[in-house]
Amino acid sequence: MDNKISLLAINCPAFGPDGRIPKQHTGFGEDVSPAFSIGGLKPDIASLAIIMDDLDIPVLGTLNHWLCWNIPAADRIAESMPHGATLPDGTKQGIGYGKHRYRGPKQPPFIKKEHRYRIAVYGLDCLLTLSSDAKKADLVKAMSGHVLAQGEIIGRYKP
Repeated sequence: MDNKISLLAINCPAFGPDGRIPKQHTGFGEDVSPAFSIGGLKPDIASLAIIMDDLDIPVLGTLNHWLCWNIPAADRIAESMPHGATLPDGTKQGIGYGKHRYRGPKQPPFIKKEHRYRIAVYGLDCLLTLSSDAKKADLVKAMSGHVLAQGEIIGRYKP
């Protein structure tokens, strides 16, 4: 197996690279996950995983907002992924920001600074056997050696 990780092109119709995340995708709105299109998928990618982090948390540095894996490999992820630990298509959602679901930007009222949110998508060579109670460190460890491709998009939000 070639150890080279290929690049996935991640696009989000709701916001472009480094664009402003619309309110509907935040905790101040409907808090639904945005849709993504994924370019560069190869036939040997068995599943996808997503990690979304707030990169600008004072003191902590980053805060995880969303973890999901065993997403069927496809060139599109639909908007408004359902809540829950295990979805009907086999997708699992771990504990990101305390819940088994997408949790969009929602800074406390005393934080006025714009935050950057990195949404990283990974193409894996397998389905992961990982408990849905997993946190980010568990997912990163489970993905080790299985990442065939990856890409990311950064969105920004300021209340």
